Amino acid sequence: MSRRTRATLAVGVVAVVGLTTVLVVDRGPAPPPPSPSGEYMPVGDLPGWHQVLAEDFLTDAAPGEFPGPYADHWTSYDGFPDTFGHADYTNDIITVRNGVLDEYLHTNAEGRAQAAAPVPYVSEKWAGQTYGRFSVRFRADPLQGFGTGWLLWPDSDKWDEGEMDFPEGRLDGQISGYNHCIGNPRKICGQVHTGVTYTDWHTATIEWLPGKLSYYLDGALMESYTDNVPDTPFHWVLQTGTRAVAPDPDVAGHVEIDWVAIYTPA
Repeated sequence: MSRRTRATLAVGVVAVVGLTTVLVVDRGPAPPPPSPSGEYMPVGDLPGWHQVLAEDFLTDAAPGEFPGPYADHWTSYDGFPDTFGHADYTNDIITVRNGVLDEYLHTNAEGRAQAAAPVPYVSEKWAGQTYGRFSVRFRADPLQGFGTGWLLWPDSDKWDEGEMDFPEGRLDGQISGYNHCIGNPRKICGQVHTGVTYTDWHTATIEWLPGKLSYYLDGALMESYTDNVPDTPFHWVLQTGTRAVAPDPDVAGHVEIDWVAIYTPA
């Protein structure tokens, strides 16, 4: 072997070693920080579904500022009593920080409980859609007297068109779901009680299709209905307030929402 050939081989070895070193050092971009709830917000379409809204709450908002930086796709109930009349809806108890929308439920100095009802929308306030998939990642403290009634509500504001509730229930109780009867909404045409409490993080999903309504919790089907399925436009209201028995004045705590996602049928 000539001296020149040996030199060429030596250069080749150095090049390979150098290349190997670069590959080991360059590990690519750092992974994103973990979701506050331990489950990332879904981004993009799913089989059979087209995503039209995904909110991860990455911009902070001070008490009373909401919807503020989220006004392009959010509004809320504000300044009037909740369903049972023990509380008033107010944006003053809503904050966004560290990637979470927080509702501080409590009774104010005037003796009125404070409630919140953020309302996401795709293109126009109070304008929903006919059929869709609605997912929310949430948890809550076990607060006596407070509860969720997160629901799909008719755009027409006519209760006779129906009402689809999930999750609904006392915050110190279990997560349930209800399907109110079309034409007689004071009557319940379907209900499911999951036995699961609010204290840990969960993902609740409503899937609403022609002739079929399904409720999922953490990816598991809780109940499906093929009767009494609405077929007019509804919008989503994340309504949290008091229950039939008012909360004690010293009850205070939080409902937290990590993300929401809305889809239309593909």
